[in-house]
Amino acid sequence: MIVIPAIDLHEGNVVRLKKGAFDDVTRYSSVPSDVAKSFRDAGARRIHVVDLDGSLKGEGVNTKAIESICAAAGVEVELGGGIRSLNHARRAFDLGVTYVILGTITATMPDTAKEIVQAYPGKVGIGIDALKGYVAVKGWKEITQKTAVSLAREYEELNPAFVVYTDIDRDGMLTGPNIEATREMAQSVRIPVVASGGVSGIEDIRLLKGIPTLLGVITGKAVYEGRIDLKAAIRECQS
Repeated sequence: MIVIPAIDLHEGNVVRLKKGAFDDVTRYSSVPSDVAKSFRDAGARRIHVVDLDGSLKGEGVNTKAIESICAAAGVEVELGGGIRSLNHARRAFDLGVTYVILGTITATMPDTAKEIVQAYPGKVGIGIDALKGYVAVKGWKEITQKTAVSLAREYEELNPAFVVYTDIDRDGMLTGPNIEATREMAQSVRIPVVASGGVSGIEDIRLLKGIPTLLGVITGKAVYEGRIDLKAAIRECQS
């Protein structure tokens, strides 16, 4: 299992939201590239980047910040937020990202999402954000009637690179990840799964490590708040 530190971008700054709410923003840095370099220096092999403004507008917004992260990091960068067409995906790759993550369109525009997955084999992840098991879209502003597991299964035959499974109730709250829901997702699909949302300390990393098929875990606020030593967490998962 790999530890993937997160950089959430809002108006060019590195921030964290609570449960995706834009009225509850904590800013951590105005220089995203410096944050990326600190993660690389701690041993991160991949960085998770979210264009929060893009997720609302349905297009890339924080492009300069994303490009600076890719140039400075020197490691894999996965990007989500607002990628809703083949052209958007192409532009994201042009910025230097390694993987793009499709969120809203996997549920609302499946034909387009599948076109992007097929156009970039092994380079596209599926982002599934769930509230009480049901998929949330459009920056978590709308809850669908589709379950997270059923949505993931719709993409199995296309072999996306991974699924990022986020429990909205836990995201940015430092209350611990939803272990059982993550385990269910990991055991229900053949796609590699990355856990996201709620990681509060090294013990959460150890609990997630106990899910045999889990590819990785994303952690953001716990690192910024000093609750997790990123270097120690990476060593824990390498042992």
